[in-house]
Amino acid sequence: MYGDEATVRRILTELGDTWAVVGLSSNEQRAAYGVAAVLQRYGKRVVPVHPKAETVHGEQGYASLADIPFDVDVVDVFVNSDLAGAVADEAVAKGAKAVWFQLGVIDEAAYDRTRAAGLEMVMDRCPAIEIPRLPHRRVQNS
Repeated sequence: MYGDEATVRRILTELGDTWAVVGLSSNEQRAAYGVAAVLQRYGKRVVPVHPKAETVHGEQGYASLADIPFDVDVVDVFVNSDLAGAVADEAVAKGAKAVWFQLGVIDEAAYDRTRAAGLEMVMDRCPAIEIPRLPHRRVQNS
């Protein structure tokens, strides 16, 4: 398991509310779109990161993590495993506190590098599944 329950809980509740979602576009059929909406309902600020730099769910998008002109707390990664390691390295460079690889996204070397850099990390899990399981989370009205 790449991220125990305590790590999942810490990322979702203690490390901050600004989440850069890499791979988030305005395509409503993609998983990232729905997951971002759930994160917003739980009070997270979702920052889209996609080459198109589209505005999604009311938030300005950026073409890369490096283009975001403010700090991000968590980098949620919706790219395939072959590309995910580079995104994790960018998250370290950006100063994020945690990296979250979505379901099916696994890169053990990236996990080791990211943890060695001092960041929390979860792989092969979905925050939209995990966050409703947490006690005392207030859902915002949409």
